[in-house]
Amino acid sequence: RAVRVASYLDVDAVVAAAVEVGADAVHPGYGFLSERAAFAAALESTGITLVGPSADVMEQMGRKDRAREIAVAAGVPVVPTGDEADYPVLVKAAAGGGGKGMRVVRSADEMDEAVAAAKRESLAAFGDDTMLVEKYVEHGRHIEVQVVGDTHGTVLHFFERDCSTQRRHQKVLEEAPAPTLDEPTRQRIRQAAVDLAAHVGYAGAGTVEFLLDADTGEFYF
Repeated sequence: RAVRVASYLDVDAVVAAAVEVGADAVHPGYGFLSERAAFAAALESTGITLVGPSADVMEQMGRKDRAREIAVAAGVPVVPTGDEADYPVLVKAAAGGGGKGMRVVRSADEMDEAVAAAKRESLAAFGDDTMLVEKYVEHGRHIEVQVVGDTHGTVLHFFERDCSTQRRHQKVLEEAPAPTLDEPTRQRIRQAAVDLAAHVGYAGAGTVEFLLDADTGEFYF
C-alpha cells in the first residue's frame, strides 16, 4: 500500500512510513536520499535493511575529498589537484555532485570569483562550501563501472558504460559496453572499480565513476 510522506528527502518521515507498514527493506531509488548516510543509519537503527551500502561506506565515499584519499590508498588513479594541476582547472564542491558548486577556471585572474560563486552554490545545495581544485580534462569521457559486493568481501564488476552524453551535468544517454575503448584500458578501468569497492567494504550494487582523458588515454576516479 502507498503511504504519503511530506517529502522524499524527509528521512524521519520515510523511515517512519517503513516502520508503519512493517517493511523488511527499503530501496530508495535514485537521487540524494540514496546517498545520504543519515538515512542509512536511521534504517539500521530500526533493524530495516537498506538496499544499498552501509552508513559507514556512505560517510567515506559521499564526500569527494575523502573519497579521493581512499582511492589513492586503494591504488586507483585520481585527477591531479592543487599545485599539480595547470590551468584550466575545475573548482568543485567536495560535499556533493550533479554539477552544483562547479566552475571551470582558465586563468589565475578568474580564480577568486569562480571560487566565491562555487562556494555560495555549494553552501546552498549541500550546507558545506568546502572546495576541491583539480585538473580540468578538456576532452573527457564519463565512464562508469557497475559493481556488486556481498557482505563477505567479494566484489564483482558487471562491465562498464559510457555516460558522456549529458545535459547540465545530468546523464541523458548511456551506452554499454563503452565504445572505442581499447581492451587493456577497459580491463584496467574495470579492475580499478573492483579494487576501490573492495577496499572500502562496499556491499550491494553501486557505480564507480571515472573520467577518461580522450587526448592521453589516461583515466581517473
